[in-house]
This record gives sequence, structure tokens and C-alpha cells, in this order.
Amino acid sequence: MDTIKVRDLLTFPGGDNSSDTLINGIHWNLTTLQHWNYTYYSNQTFSNGSLCLLVFDPYTPHLLENGTFLNSTTCYAAINPMGARSKTGLVFAALYALSIVLTLVNLRKHGRLFLPTEKRFRASGRRRPWYWMLVVAGCALVSGVSNVDVDRYYLPELPLLLSNLFWFLTLPTTMCVVWESVRHWGSWQERQLLDHDPFVLKQDDRRSRVEFWLPLLFYLFVFMAGSSSRDMDCYSWPQNFLVAVPRSWTPLELQRDPNQQRRNAAPVATDLRFKSAAFLLLGSWLATVFSLGHSIKHYRLRSRGLVHRGLGAVKYTPTRFLLTLPLSLAMIGYEAACAFDFSISPLKLDTPLSLMYGLGWTPAAAILLVHEVAGYADPNDDRELLRQRRLRGAQMDAEMGITRKPHWWARRSDHASATGNAERQIEMGSLPASQEVVRPSHGQVAASLLSPEGLGVQGSNGGEMAHRNDAAARGTAPRAPLQGLRSMLDI
Repeated sequence: MDTIKVRDLLTFPGGDNSSDTLINGIHWNLTTLQHWNYTYYSNQTFSNGSLCLLVFDPYTPHLLENGTFLNSTTCYAAINPMGARSKTGLVFAALYALSIVLTLVNLRKHGRLFLPTEKRFRASGRRRPWYWMLVVAGCALVSGVSNVDVDRYYLPELPLLLSNLFWFLTLPTTMCVVWESVRHWGSWQERQLLDHDPFVLKQDDRRSRVEFWLPLLFYLFVFMAGSSSRDMDCYSWPQNFLVAVPRSWTPLELQRDPNQQRRNAAPVATDLRFKSAAFLLLGSWLATVFSLGHSIKHYRLRSRGLVHRGLGAVKYTPTRFLLTLPLSLAMIGYEAACAFDFSISPLKLDTPLSLMYGLGWTPAAAILLVHEVAGYADPNDDRELLRQRRLRGAQMDAEMGITRKPHWWARRSDHASATGNAERQIEMGSLPASQEVVRPSHGQVAASLLSPEGLGVQGSNGGEMAHRNDAAARGTAPRAPLQGLRSMLDI
């Protein structure tokens, strides 16, 4: 079944009399149809500009004399079977739904903290790529599901707009994924350098100023490429700095016949806004490439000469960026081509599906796939930093000739410390936490100074007092004091 049906304005065929018309073997009240300004089209529909109805079996309605249709079916109903666009859209929707699950797993893995938060390296920096991936997958999921009704609707309406609206939202958000991954990689290289030597980089040089202004420039390009004012022409361009999404999309619905598609939809799909959005997105891509080169220059590259710098840039560029940057450039190139050629645009109802899905949906899906695989293979930043610290500590110990015992050494029973055993006995109640200490009185000290025998008396007196304390604790009466103690006190 053709997506776009030829639609011509027809005269009502004759019927039994002047107030009757016969269409598909059914008699209609011609006077009522003309009174309500209904027109008969070759695609077997009635329309008066505000209401469009199907008039072929099994959707033929019943017309009352007051102009009311019973059991009617609107022209914008999903009555057609699923086509290639629908099935392919569902496949991509399933892939993006799976990507959401994998993204959540990687977000938990890389977003967890194992070290105290640093002011310069916040956890949100490494989480932002995964946040943007969730946005991309959500928009692409809605776009893919909406493609089902693009095929099934008898005449194009909201599903066509919904599918393309969310597809256009995936373009800048996909660039945000690429940008945030490149930016975080540069931040991660800086963090490793500063962890090894906190004073190796200055904080007020050209490098720091570039890293401050570059994200602002990138997001300026992205948000300019992502939205626009409602009405815009070549004279009002300076006042309209937001370009593609918030606009009137209604003319794109007018693709019910080839003439209407060429007259209404094509000029809107190739206007200045879509062209400007593509070039602004190209500016964001160039900012991303510059950010990658900036990070390699300051954190990885140490060679001199143009040739060696070029080879070193390719050598130190992570593999995922060698894949995602060309994929994102292909996605931007397709958007720019669609802005100049309506025949390959996804805004066209009968566009070539190989180009639409191959260059429009596949690059974004491949970028997400690359990041999912890289997220699965790469370790958590904090864990990797702890590993590097352990390696540096072991290297320093080896240089100083220090041999550290393994971690299991302290857990052996024959090397357990006495302090640990005492603490365990106190906790279990088998050892008292404190003992009463009996100190000699002033009289005892004086007696010991006056008589050498006082030392022995003091010892017996101390034992007697300790014995008296024990007797008091047992509730028994103490014994009489020694006679020697009384004689010393008399002195």
C-alpha cells in the first residue's frame, strides 16, 4: 500500500434524483452534504475542512438529515497494517530500551564514591555522560514507537510530527553525550596528575581559562541548535537565537498527496532554521574535538614537532573517541543534508528508509553502544585512583627497602596483640574494667620516714587495709589492727 495516496477533488456522482448521490453502492443525502460543505475526494473520504471521514467499507458511516454521522471513522485513524518503517522503528525502540537498563548499571558503577568528594572533581562530572545517555535513549524510544503509527495512520498527522520532533531532540543530546565523555576524560587525566603531584599544574593559566569557557561555548551551540522562535525569516534572524524545535510543525502534516507535500511540507522542512541548526551542531562538534586536543596536549602529550604531535594525538586518543567522533559527524552531516534535500529527510512521509535509519538512527545507537561497552570495561575512577596510590606506595617502599607484611599477617592467632585480647576480655566481662588502688595515708608515710621498720609495717598495713576492703566487700567485720601500727602512731 502506498504511503501517500493520490487525492483529487471529485464531484459527487449522480444518484436516483438531484438530492441523492451514490458512492460505493450507498445512497447519501446530497443536500445535507452540500449544506455542511462536505467535499468528496478520490481517496474515498468526506471532508469539510474541520472534519474528515472515511466512506469505504468497513468504515462507512450513516448520515442523518441533520448532518450527523453515526459510526464514523476519522481519516486520522490507525487502520493500515505495519510497514517497514514501523517494524524498523520497533527494533530501534527495543535497542534503546535495552540501552536504558545498561546505562543505569554503568551509572551505578561509575557514579559511586569510594573517596571523599573533592571540590575540583565532583561526582556529577562523571555521572553527566550517563544522564545524557538516558535522555537520548528516552527520546529515541519515543521516536521509534511513534513510527509505528506513521505507517498505520490512513492520513499523516500527529505521529509523523512526534517521531521527528523526538528525533531532532536526540541530535543535540547525543552531542552532549560525546562532549561530556570527552570532558570527563580530560578531567580524569588532570585528577591523576594532581593526585601524584598537587603542584604540577597551575590554576590561573591559559589552560584553566580555556577549560572554564569551553563548556559554555559548547552548550551555547547545542541549545541554539535545539530550539527556535515561532516565526522567523531572513530579516529577523539576529533576534532569533534559538533555532529548531519550538516552532510550528503543523505544515509538515500536510502530506496527504504529492502536490500538498511539495507545496506545504517541503519548504518548511528545508527552511533557514533547519539549516542553521545543522551548522550550529557542527560548531558543537568542533568544540568537542578542540576539547579532546586540549586535554591530550596538557595531560598526555609530551612530544615536539608537528608530525610527532599528530601521531601522539592519535596514539593517546581513547578508542571510544575514535569511534564516537566520526559517528557524531556522520549524524550531523545527515541532518545538514536533510535541511537542503527534502527527498532524504525523515520529515518526508515516504522517505528512503535505508538513509533515514542508516544515517539518522544508527549513529546515535552506535554511540550509546560504544559508551556502554567502554563503561563495562573501564573501572570506577575512585577505585582506579586507590589502585594507583597502592602501586606508588609499594614502589616507594621498595626504593627504601621496606618490606611490609601482608594484610592477613595481623589476623593470625599467634601474632595477636595482648591489647586486643584484653579488650576482648573486657567486652565479654571476664576481666574487670578497673581495679581499686589503695594508696598509703600521710601517717603511714611519716612512720616510714621515722623508723626503718616502718617499711615492713607499711607493707603489713597495706595488706591489712586491702584485706579490710575485701572483708567489707564480702560483708564481714574487719579484724583488729596490729599493735605495731599503734606504737608507731604514738611516736
